[in-house]
Formats: sequence, C-alpha cells, structure tokens
Amino acid sequence: MTDTLTRTASFDVDLPANQALELFTPEGERSWVQGWDPVYADPARRGGPDTVFQTSHGDGPVTVWVLTEQTDHHLSYARWTPGVSAGTVTVTITPTVHGGATLVTVRYALTALTDDGRSILDRFGVHYDDYIASWGVEIQARP
Repeated sequence: MTDTLTRTASFDVDLPANQALELFTPEGERSWVQGWDPVYADPARRGGPDTVFQTSHGDGPVTVWVLTEQTDHHLSYARWTPGVSAGTVTVTITPTVHGGATLVTVRYALTALTDDGRSILDRFGVHYDDYIASWGVEIQARP
C-alpha cells in the first residue's frame, strides 16, 4: 500500500496562459468542475496567496485547502482531508507555440494519514493519468 503518492500529468487547453491559469483558482474551477463550491474561511478573501477554503463532493469528506503560492504561471495549494491524506497540488501553466494554446501540468504529492487513506491513494494513483486528462475534456466542454 502507498504511504506517499507523487504523480504528474499534463494536458493542452486552447486558451492563452493567463486565461488557463484563472481556471485553477478557487473561483475559476466553478466554471468546469461539477459540484465545486468552495467555502471560504474569510468570505472577503476569495483568491491570492493564503486564501483558505473547504470543499466536499457529495457525501465525501471535507478537504481544507490553502493557496500557498500564485504567480503568472503557477498555483500551489496545500490540502488536508482529515482521516485520508495531506499534501500539495501544483498547477503549472506553460504557453505553447501553437496559436495561443497552453500546456497545463498538474502535480499531486499526497501522504496517507490512515489505512483507508492508503487505499484511496492507491486507487487515485492507478487512475491519475485518466483523471487529469478528463480535466482537459471538462475545460473544453464548459459553457
């Protein structure tokens, strides 16, 4: 079983880099992630470094997120799901030479906190590439 999981995958989006980066901010994900509804610790602070928010999907556990770094081409989050895992998620945006398209690279580095967390990370690792590839499909399909 996996105690620590580190995975990286990439996909292209047909957007300029600044528009692509915005899609991975807490508010930007609302436009393409079904059920994404961040709840902010400070409702007046909805973006930028040190933003703290929580998410949950269906009956799943709550995940606490902290936006730790934001540049013109990079977002980094610390995240903690009690009883499951803790770690980081990093999104790097790289403009390509092909007419305004952008390469999006997503890196998850998570450590299991329990036996259940280890099982969840094992399953996540097996399906990681498909999961990240689905992000590109969902982004292209957004209204």
